[in-house]
Amino acid sequence: MNQRKRVLFVGEAVTLAHVARPMVLARALDPARYEVDFAWHPRFASLFPASGFAMHTIESIPGHRFEAALAAGKPLYDAATLRRYVAEDLRLIALARPDVVVGDFRLSLAVSAAVAKVPYLNLTNVYWSPYARQRFPVPELPVTKLLGVGLGQLAFSLARPMAFALHARALNTVRREHGLTSLGHDLRRTYTWGDHTLYADIPELFATRDLPPNHHFLGGILWSPAVANPDWWDTLPADRPIVYVTLGSSGRSDLLPVVLQALAGLPLTVIAATAGRVSLTNVPANARVADYLPGEAAAARARLVICNGGSPTTQQALAAGVPVLGIPNNLDQYLNMQAVASAGAGKLLRAGQASAPAVNGAASVLLNGDRYAQSAARLAGHFRRYDAAARFREVLDAVT
Repeated sequence: MNQRKRVLFVGEAVTLAHVARPMVLARALDPARYEVDFAWHPRFASLFPASGFAMHTIESIPGHRFEAALAAGKPLYDAATLRRYVAEDLRLIALARPDVVVGDFRLSLAVSAAVAKVPYLNLTNVYWSPYARQRFPVPELPVTKLLGVGLGQLAFSLARPMAFALHARALNTVRREHGLTSLGHDLRRTYTWGDHTLYADIPELFATRDLPPNHHFLGGILWSPAVANPDWWDTLPADRPIVYVTLGSSGRSDLLPVVLQALAGLPLTVIAATAGRVSLTNVPANARVADYLPGEAAAARARLVICNGGSPTTQQALAAGVPVLGIPNNLDQYLNMQAVASAGAGKLLRAGQASAPAVNGAASVLLNGDRYAQSAARLAGHFRRYDAAARFREVLDAVT
Protein backbone atom coordinates (compact mmCIF):
# COMPACT_ATOMS: atom_id res chain seq x y z
CA MET A 1 0.00 0.00 0.00
CA ASN A 2 1.35 3.44 -0.92
CA GLN A 3 2.21 5.72 1.99
CA ARG A 4 -0.04 8.74 2.41
CA LYS A 5 1.40 12.05 1.26
CA ARG A 6 1.67 14.74 3.92
CA VAL A 7 0.30 18.18 3.03
CA LEU A 8 0.73 21.25 5.22
CA PHE A 9 -1.74 24.10 4.67
CA VAL A 10 -0.98 27.55 6.06
CA GLY A 11 -3.62 30.29 6.09
CA GLU A 12 -2.69 33.86 7.02
CA ALA A 13 -5.71 34.99 9.06
CA VAL A 14 -5.56 38.70 8.21
CA THR A 15 -8.87 38.20 6.40
CA LEU A 16 -11.35 35.35 6.44
CA ALA A 17 -10.70 34.46 2.79
CA HIS A 18 -7.07 33.49 3.39
CA VAL A 19 -8.22 30.87 5.90
CA ALA A 20 -11.39 29.72 4.15
CA ARG A 21 -9.81 28.96 0.77
CA PRO A 22 -7.09 26.58 2.02
CA MET A 23 -9.62 25.00 4.39
CA VAL A 24 -11.91 24.17 1.45
CA LEU A 25 -9.03 22.55 -0.43
CA ALA A 26 -7.78 20.69 2.64
CA ARG A 27 -11.20 19.17 3.21
CA ALA A 28 -11.38 18.11 -0.42
CA LEU A 29 -8.45 15.71 -0.01
CA ASP A 30 -9.06 12.00 0.45
CA PRO A 31 -7.76 11.09 3.95
CA ALA A 32 -6.88 7.65 2.64
CA ARG A 33 -4.32 9.26 0.32
CA TYR A 34 -3.28 12.42 2.16
CA GLU A 35 -2.39 13.28 5.73
CA VAL A 36 -3.26 16.94 6.34
CA ASP A 37 -1.88 19.47 8.80
CA PHE A 38 -3.48 22.93 8.94
CA ALA A 39 -1.83 25.99 10.47
CA TRP A 40 -3.68 29.22 11.26
CA HIS A 41 -4.39 31.82 13.85
CA PRO A 42 -7.78 30.62 15.16
CA ARG A 43 -9.47 34.03 15.28
CA PHE A 44 -12.10 32.69 12.87
CA ALA A 45 -12.36 29.25 14.49
CA SER A 46 -16.05 29.66 15.43
CA LEU A 47 -16.94 29.61 11.72
CA PHE A 48 -15.29 26.26 11.01
CA PRO A 49 -16.49 22.91 12.40
CA ALA A 50 -14.02 20.27 13.50
CA SER A 51 -11.80 19.42 10.58
CA GLY A 52 -10.64 15.92 11.41
CA PHE A 53 -7.00 16.77 10.76
CA ALA A 54 -4.18 18.19 12.86
CA MET A 55 -4.52 21.91 13.62
CA HIS A 56 -1.62 24.18 14.58
CA THR A 57 -1.76 27.72 15.95
CA ILE A 58 0.57 30.28 14.38
CA GLU A 59 1.00 34.04 14.53
CA SER A 60 -0.93 36.23 12.11
CA ILE A 61 -0.86 39.99 12.47
CA PRO A 62 -4.22 41.35 13.69
CA GLY A 63 -6.78 42.28 11.10
CA HIS A 64 -6.93 45.88 12.31
CA ARG A 65 -3.18 46.26 11.78
CA PHE A 66 -3.51 44.80 8.30
CA GLU A 67 -6.40 47.13 7.42
CA ALA A 68 -4.60 50.19 8.82
CA ALA A 69 -1.55 49.48 6.65
CA LEU A 70 -3.75 49.07 3.59
CA ALA A 71 -5.59 52.31 4.32
CA ALA A 72 -2.31 54.22 4.69
CA GLY A 73 -0.64 52.60 1.68
CA LYS A 74 2.14 51.26 3.91
CA PRO A 75 3.89 47.86 3.66
CA LEU A 76 1.83 45.13 5.31
CA TYR A 77 4.82 43.39 6.89
CA ASP A 78 8.19 44.56 8.13
CA ALA A 79 11.32 42.40 8.11
CA ALA A 80 11.08 41.69 11.84
CA THR A 81 7.59 40.23 11.47
CA LEU A 82 8.63 38.11 8.51
CA ARG A 83 11.67 36.82 10.43
CA ARG A 84 9.34 35.63 13.21
CA TYR A 85 7.05 34.07 10.64
CA VAL A 86 9.94 32.23 8.95
CA ALA A 87 11.20 30.85 12.27
CA GLU A 88 7.69 29.68 13.11
CA ASP A 89 7.20 28.18 9.63
CA LEU A 90 10.45 26.23 9.91
CA ARG A 91 9.48 24.81 13.31
CA LEU A 92 6.12 23.79 11.86
CA ILE A 93 7.66 22.18 8.80
CA ALA A 94 10.07 20.24 11.00
CA LEU A 95 7.15 19.02 13.10
CA ALA A 96 4.75 18.13 10.27
CA ARG A 97 7.41 16.84 7.82
CA PRO A 98 5.23 17.65 4.79
CA ASP A 99 5.80 16.52 1.23
CA VAL A 100 4.33 19.84 0.06
CA VAL A 101 3.26 23.15 1.64
CA VAL A 102 0.19 25.11 0.49
CA GLY A 103 0.01 28.72 1.62
CA ASP A 104 -2.58 31.48 1.26
CA PHE A 105 -0.99 34.94 1.68
CA ARG A 106 1.68 33.52 4.00
CA LEU A 107 4.48 35.50 2.33
CA SER A 108 7.15 34.01 4.61
CA LEU A 109 6.74 30.63 2.89
CA ALA A 110 8.71 32.08 -0.01
CA VAL A 111 11.63 31.80 2.42
CA SER A 112 10.85 28.95 4.78
CA ALA A 113 9.67 26.39 2.21
CA ALA A 114 12.73 27.10 0.07
CA VAL A 115 15.08 26.79 3.06
CA ALA A 116 13.41 23.52 4.08
CA LYS A 117 13.52 22.32 0.45
CA VAL A 118 9.79 21.53 0.41
CA PRO A 119 7.69 22.31 -2.69
CA TYR A 120 5.56 25.40 -2.12
CA LEU A 121 2.11 25.89 -3.70
CA ASN A 122 1.03 29.53 -3.46
CA LEU A 123 -2.75 30.02 -3.42
CA THR A 124 -3.55 33.54 -4.63
CA ASN A 125 -5.53 35.64 -7.13
CA VAL A 126 -4.53 36.17 -10.74
CA TYR A 127 -5.08 39.92 -10.62
CA TRP A 128 -1.88 40.08 -8.54
CA SER A 129 0.06 38.16 -11.15
CA PRO A 130 2.86 39.89 -13.06
CA TYR A 131 1.45 38.02 -16.07
CA ALA A 132 -1.98 39.66 -15.80
CA ARG A 133 -2.99 42.40 -18.23
CA GLN A 134 -3.94 44.89 -15.59
CA ARG A 135 -4.86 48.47 -14.88
CA PHE A 136 -4.25 49.71 -11.34
CA PRO A 137 -7.01 52.03 -10.14
CA VAL A 138 -6.14 54.26 -7.22
CA PRO A 139 -7.74 52.84 -4.06
CA GLU A 140 -8.99 54.84 -1.07
CA LEU A 141 -5.63 56.20 0.07
CA PRO A 142 -4.73 59.50 1.75
CA VAL A 143 -3.68 60.83 -1.67
CA THR A 144 -7.16 60.13 -3.01
CA LYS A 145 -8.79 62.11 -0.23
CA LEU A 146 -6.29 64.93 -0.63
CA LEU A 147 -6.27 65.30 -4.42
CA GLY A 148 -9.50 63.67 -5.53
CA VAL A 149 -9.80 60.63 -7.76
CA GLY A 150 -8.48 62.22 -10.97
CA LEU A 151 -5.27 63.74 -9.65
CA GLY A 152 -4.97 60.91 -7.12
CA GLN A 153 -4.94 58.41 -9.98
CA LEU A 154 -2.19 60.34 -11.73
CA ALA A 155 -0.07 60.47 -8.57
CA PHE A 156 -0.73 56.79 -7.84
CA SER A 157 0.22 55.70 -11.35
CA LEU A 158 3.51 57.60 -11.13
CA ALA A 159 4.33 56.34 -7.64
CA ARG A 160 3.10 52.74 -7.95
CA PRO A 161 6.33 51.12 -9.25
CA MET A 162 8.32 52.68 -6.41
CA ALA A 163 5.61 51.78 -3.89
CA PHE A 164 5.53 48.17 -5.10
CA ALA A 165 9.32 48.01 -4.71
CA LEU A 166 9.05 49.37 -1.16
CA HIS A 167 6.38 46.79 -0.29
CA ALA A 168 8.58 43.98 -1.68
CA ARG A 169 11.71 45.04 0.22
CA ALA A 170 11.10 43.30 3.55
CA LEU A 171 10.59 39.86 2.01
CA ASN A 172 13.65 40.26 -0.21
CA THR A 173 15.70 41.29 2.83
CA VAL A 174 14.71 38.13 4.70
CA ARG A 175 15.32 35.96 1.63
CA ARG A 176 18.85 37.34 1.30
CA GLU A 177 19.49 36.65 5.00
CA HIS A 178 18.75 32.98 4.26
CA GLY A 179 20.97 32.84 1.18
CA LEU A 180 18.11 33.08 -1.32
CA THR A 181 17.95 35.32 -4.36
CA SER A 182 15.81 38.43 -4.45
CA LEU A 183 12.37 38.17 -6.04
CA GLY A 184 12.86 41.60 -7.59
CA HIS A 185 11.18 44.92 -7.06
CA ASP A 186 7.64 44.06 -8.17
CA LEU A 187 5.23 43.39 -5.31
CA ARG A 188 3.20 41.16 -7.63
CA ARG A 189 6.04 38.66 -7.76
CA THR A 190 6.38 38.51 -3.97
CA TYR A 191 2.61 37.94 -3.66
CA THR A 192 2.47 35.15 -6.25
CA TRP A 193 5.86 33.41 -6.17
CA GLY A 194 5.87 29.67 -5.58
CA ASP A 195 7.08 26.42 -7.06
CA HIS A 196 3.51 26.33 -8.34
CA THR A 197 1.10 29.27 -8.32
CA LEU A 198 -2.59 28.49 -7.95
CA TYR A 199 -5.14 31.11 -8.99
CA ALA A 200 -8.52 30.97 -7.26
CA ASP A 201 -10.12 32.57 -10.31
CA ILE A 202 -11.43 31.79 -13.78
CA PRO A 203 -9.45 32.95 -16.84
CA GLU A 204 -12.62 34.21 -18.55
CA LEU A 205 -12.57 37.21 -16.17
CA PHE A 206 -8.87 38.04 -16.32
CA ALA A 207 -6.59 38.35 -19.33
CA THR A 208 -3.00 37.11 -18.95
CA ARG A 209 0.06 36.98 -21.17
CA ASP A 210 2.79 34.30 -21.36
CA LEU A 211 1.53 32.42 -18.30
CA PRO A 212 4.23 29.92 -17.20
CA PRO A 213 3.31 26.22 -17.05
CA ASN A 214 3.60 26.19 -13.26
CA HIS A 215 0.78 28.75 -12.96
CA HIS A 216 -2.67 27.17 -12.78
CA PHE A 217 -6.27 28.43 -12.76
CA LEU A 218 -8.28 26.46 -10.22
CA GLY A 219 -11.58 28.30 -10.59
CA GLY A 220 -13.59 29.90 -7.83
CA ILE A 221 -13.16 28.48 -4.33
CA LEU A 222 -16.57 28.91 -2.72
CA TRP A 223 -17.10 28.74 1.02
CA SER A 224 -19.87 29.57 3.48
CA PRO A 225 -19.56 29.70 7.28
CA ALA A 226 -20.85 26.83 9.37
CA VAL A 227 -23.59 28.82 11.13
CA ALA A 228 -27.25 28.16 11.76
CA ASN A 229 -29.73 30.00 9.57
CA PRO A 230 -31.34 32.95 11.35
CA ASP A 231 -34.96 32.63 12.51
CA TRP A 232 -36.19 34.79 9.64
CA TRP A 233 -34.48 32.76 6.89
CA ASP A 234 -37.57 30.73 5.96
CA THR A 235 -40.10 33.55 6.39
CA LEU A 236 -38.88 36.11 3.83
CA PRO A 237 -41.62 37.68 1.66
CA ALA A 238 -42.06 35.75 -1.57
CA ASP A 239 -43.40 38.70 -3.57
CA ARG A 240 -40.29 40.92 -3.42
CA PRO A 241 -36.78 40.57 -4.85
CA ILE A 242 -33.99 39.89 -2.36
CA VAL A 243 -30.76 41.85 -2.13
CA TYR A 244 -27.89 40.19 -0.23
CA VAL A 245 -25.55 42.66 1.46
CA THR A 246 -22.23 41.90 3.13
CA LEU A 247 -19.08 43.98 3.35
CA GLY A 248 -17.08 41.02 4.66
CA SER A 249 -14.12 40.91 7.00
CA SER A 250 -12.13 43.55 5.11
CA GLY A 251 -14.66 46.00 3.67
CA ARG A 252 -15.74 49.37 5.04
CA SER A 253 -18.08 48.13 7.79
CA ASP A 254 -19.11 51.73 8.53
CA LEU A 255 -20.80 51.78 5.12
CA LEU A 256 -23.27 49.02 6.00
CA PRO A 257 -25.78 51.45 7.60
CA VAL A 258 -25.43 53.67 4.50
CA VAL A 259 -26.26 50.75 2.22
CA LEU A 260 -29.28 49.74 4.31
CA GLN A 261 -30.52 53.33 4.34
CA ALA A 262 -30.09 53.51 0.55
CA LEU A 263 -32.25 50.41 0.04
CA ALA A 264 -34.86 51.23 2.67
CA GLY A 265 -37.28 52.88 0.28
CA LEU A 266 -37.13 50.26 -2.46
CA PRO A 267 -39.72 47.45 -2.90
CA LEU A 268 -37.37 44.63 -1.96
CA THR A 269 -36.09 42.61 0.98
CA VAL A 270 -32.53 43.05 2.21
CA ILE A 271 -30.67 40.22 3.91
CA ALA A 272 -27.46 41.55 5.45
CA ALA A 273 -24.46 39.99 7.20
CA THR A 274 -22.35 42.19 9.49
CA ALA A 275 -19.42 39.73 9.81
CA GLY A 276 -19.59 40.62 13.48
CA ARG A 277 -17.95 43.96 12.78
CA VAL A 278 -20.71 46.51 13.29
CA SER A 279 -23.69 46.87 15.63
CA LEU A 280 -26.70 48.22 13.77
CA THR A 281 -29.43 50.40 15.21
CA ASN A 282 -32.60 51.55 13.47
CA VAL A 283 -32.58 48.70 10.98
CA PRO A 284 -34.99 49.52 8.13
CA ALA A 285 -38.26 47.61 8.02
CA ASN A 286 -37.34 45.85 4.77
CA ALA A 287 -34.02 44.51 6.14
CA ARG A 288 -33.11 41.33 8.00
CA VAL A 289 -29.69 41.19 9.67
CA ALA A 290 -27.38 38.50 11.08
CA ASP A 291 -23.70 38.36 11.98
CA TYR A 292 -23.06 35.69 9.35
CA LEU A 293 -25.15 34.12 6.62
CA PRO A 294 -24.61 31.09 4.34
CA GLY A 295 -23.17 33.17 1.52
CA GLU A 296 -23.69 30.75 -1.35
CA ALA A 297 -27.33 30.16 -0.42
CA ALA A 298 -27.89 33.88 0.20
CA ALA A 299 -26.45 34.79 -3.20
CA ALA A 300 -28.54 32.11 -4.90
CA ARG A 301 -31.73 33.61 -3.41
CA ALA A 302 -30.81 37.15 -4.41
CA ARG A 303 -31.52 39.36 -7.41
CA LEU A 304 -28.47 41.49 -6.51
CA VAL A 305 -25.43 41.10 -4.27
CA ILE A 306 -23.80 44.16 -2.68
CA CYS A 307 -20.33 43.59 -1.26
CA ASN A 308 -16.82 45.03 -0.95
CA GLY A 309 -15.93 43.87 -4.45
CA GLY A 310 -13.46 41.22 -3.25
CA SER A 311 -13.25 37.82 -4.88
CA PRO A 312 -14.96 35.60 -2.25
CA THR A 313 -18.41 37.20 -2.37
CA THR A 314 -18.30 38.24 -6.02
CA GLN A 315 -17.53 34.62 -6.91
CA GLN A 316 -20.50 33.42 -4.86
CA ALA A 317 -22.73 35.88 -6.72
CA LEU A 318 -21.40 35.19 -10.21
CA ALA A 319 -21.43 31.41 -9.70
CA ALA A 320 -25.15 31.84 -9.00
CA GLY A 321 -25.61 34.12 -12.02
CA VAL A 322 -26.36 37.21 -9.88
CA PRO A 323 -24.96 40.68 -10.67
CA VAL A 324 -22.82 42.56 -8.15
CA LEU A 325 -22.60 46.07 -6.81
CA GLY A 326 -19.03 46.25 -5.49
CA ILE A 327 -17.94 48.97 -3.06
CA PRO A 328 -14.16 48.48 -2.96
CA ASN A 329 -11.82 50.21 -0.55
CA ASN A 330 -8.40 48.55 -0.95
CA LEU A 331 -6.45 47.71 -4.10
CA ASP A 332 -7.19 43.97 -3.95
CA GLN A 333 -10.92 44.70 -4.04
CA TYR A 334 -10.53 47.25 -6.84
CA LEU A 335 -8.53 44.86 -9.01
CA ASN A 336 -11.15 42.14 -8.68
CA MET A 337 -14.20 44.36 -9.01
CA GLN A 338 -12.98 46.24 -12.06
CA ALA A 339 -12.85 42.89 -13.88
CA VAL A 340 -16.41 42.07 -12.84
CA ALA A 341 -17.61 45.50 -14.02
CA SER A 342 -15.66 45.20 -17.29
CA ALA A 343 -17.41 41.88 -17.93
CA GLY A 344 -20.76 43.67 -17.62
CA ALA A 345 -21.82 41.66 -14.57
CA GLY A 346 -21.88 44.50 -12.08
CA LYS A 347 -21.06 48.07 -11.20
CA LEU A 348 -18.15 49.47 -9.18
CA LEU A 349 -18.92 52.25 -6.71
CA ARG A 350 -15.90 53.69 -4.94
CA ALA A 351 -16.10 53.40 -1.15
CA GLY A 352 -15.11 57.05 -0.89
CA GLN A 353 -18.16 58.02 -2.97
CA ALA A 354 -20.67 55.56 -1.51
CA SER A 355 -23.39 57.91 -0.29
CA ALA A 356 -26.92 56.62 0.19
CA PRO A 357 -28.13 58.29 -3.05
CA ALA A 358 -25.20 56.80 -4.99
CA VAL A 359 -25.88 53.30 -3.65
CA ASN A 360 -29.60 53.68 -4.36
CA GLY A 361 -28.93 54.76 -7.93
CA ALA A 362 -26.44 52.01 -8.70
CA ALA A 363 -28.59 49.31 -7.10
CA SER A 364 -31.65 50.47 -9.03
CA VAL A 365 -29.77 50.29 -12.33
CA LEU A 366 -28.55 46.78 -11.60
CA LEU A 367 -31.95 45.54 -10.44
CA ASN A 368 -33.68 46.87 -13.53
CA GLY A 369 -31.02 46.22 -16.16
CA ASP A 370 -31.40 42.85 -17.86
CA ARG A 371 -27.95 43.05 -19.46
CA TYR A 372 -26.23 42.79 -16.06
CA ALA A 373 -28.18 39.67 -15.16
CA GLN A 374 -27.43 38.21 -18.60
CA SER A 375 -23.70 38.83 -18.20
CA ALA A 376 -23.75 37.30 -14.73
CA ALA A 377 -25.57 34.23 -16.08
CA ARG A 378 -22.95 33.88 -18.82
CA LEU A 379 -20.17 33.95 -16.21
CA ALA A 380 -22.03 31.40 -14.10
CA GLY A 381 -21.66 29.01 -17.02
CA HIS A 382 -17.91 29.57 -17.00
CA PHE A 383 -17.68 29.03 -13.23
CA ARG A 384 -19.46 25.68 -13.58
CA ARG A 385 -16.69 24.46 -15.87
CA TYR A 386 -14.10 24.64 -13.09
CA ASP A 387 -13.93 22.18 -10.21
CA ALA A 388 -11.34 23.92 -8.02
CA ALA A 389 -10.86 20.96 -5.70
CA ALA A 390 -10.30 18.52 -8.59
CA ARG A 391 -7.86 20.89 -10.29
CA PHE A 392 -5.99 21.33 -7.02
CA ARG A 393 -5.70 17.57 -6.58
CA GLU A 394 -4.29 17.27 -10.11
CA VAL A 395 -1.52 19.78 -9.32
CA LEU A 396 -0.86 18.15 -5.96
CA ASP A 397 -0.54 14.69 -7.52
CA ALA A 398 1.91 16.04 -10.09
CA VAL A 399 4.04 17.67 -7.41
CA THR A 400 4.06 14.83 -4.91
